[in-house]
Amino acid sequence: MSSGPGFRPHRVVVLALDGLLPFELGIPHRIFGRPKDARNRPLYEIVTCSIRPPGPVETDADFAIHVAHGPEALATADTVIVPASYELGPVFDEGVLTPELAAALARIRPGTRLASICTGVYVLAAAGYLDGRPATTHWAHADHLQQLFPRIEVDADVLFIDDGDVLTSAGVAAGIDLCLHMVRRDHGTAVANSVARSTIVPPHRDGGQAQYIHRLVPDPQVATTTAARAWALGRLHEPVQLRDMAEQEAMSVRTFTRRFREETGVSPGQWLTQQRVERARHLLESTDLSVDQVARDSGFGTAQSMRQHLQAALGVTPTAYRRTFRTGAGTGENHGTAGTPR
Repeated sequence: MSSGPGFRPHRVVVLALDGLLPFELGIPHRIFGRPKDARNRPLYEIVTCSIRPPGPVETDADFAIHVAHGPEALATADTVIVPASYELGPVFDEGVLTPELAAALARIRPGTRLASICTGVYVLAAAGYLDGRPATTHWAHADHLQQLFPRIEVDADVLFIDDGDVLTSAGVAAGIDLCLHMVRRDHGTAVANSVARSTIVPPHRDGGQAQYIHRLVPDPQVATTTAARAWALGRLHEPVQLRDMAEQEAMSVRTFTRRFREETGVSPGQWLTQQRVERARHLLESTDLSVDQVARDSGFGTAQSMRQHLQAALGVTPTAYRRTFRTGAGTGENHGTAGTPR
């Protein structure tokens, strides 16, 4: 995406279907409506459409919404997002599109990026976009999705999956993670983090993080791992041992590891790697430090180690990542994408 001569914002079209969840419908507008370039121009244009001519669309609440655009808007999209709906009818029950929905989806241009939030994945699946691909949805529907569409590789344990031109997420708040991930993929961590701060949400939850965390709100009578995480974040450039983190909470390594996974959904080692990858991304985008220095400052030690971790997490080398995002860090003036596989 570029905000140079001939600038045109990336057009995100959100497909509103009867039975939609208002919260999830609003996520793309909230996240994509915030990023701006150095000239204060919106980097995205967000449009909501239905599969019928402009008019009311029923929600799962006690109100309907008026949608000003019909299915023709899908033909203008750079990205199409399908939020959740509880009234998908034969799409959910039989895995087949209604004629009206099929005609609307046929308007989408080849090469358009597609994404779904929660049960919106059924629409992409019934249209054949997910055949032979990995996908996710809310854990409560994962088994049903797999049975209905056996050609899909359903993963019920992740927040979202980025498979290049098709992305899927779990339910509710995971839609925020997915949309922030797309902003980060398009414009880098500085822009995505700015959006997260304005939205008062965590700047990054890795797509591979578990959907279901046993202790979402820790018991106030039970020690948590918050202090250990803060301690480790201040020392990412140093070797951080598991026993040292456990000592910050006066726990045994075994108890600390169990509590840590309950609270974050990942192991301490996975969490440290995620934080170091984020630190490396920030330094590659916002500084002129050498790759060797970035590797040391983010705790990977060597450029080779950092290269391996970034390749695994982002699918690109440090040099390629910097080339993609360094020029336009914070401005949106970059070209190409760097995605996370899961």
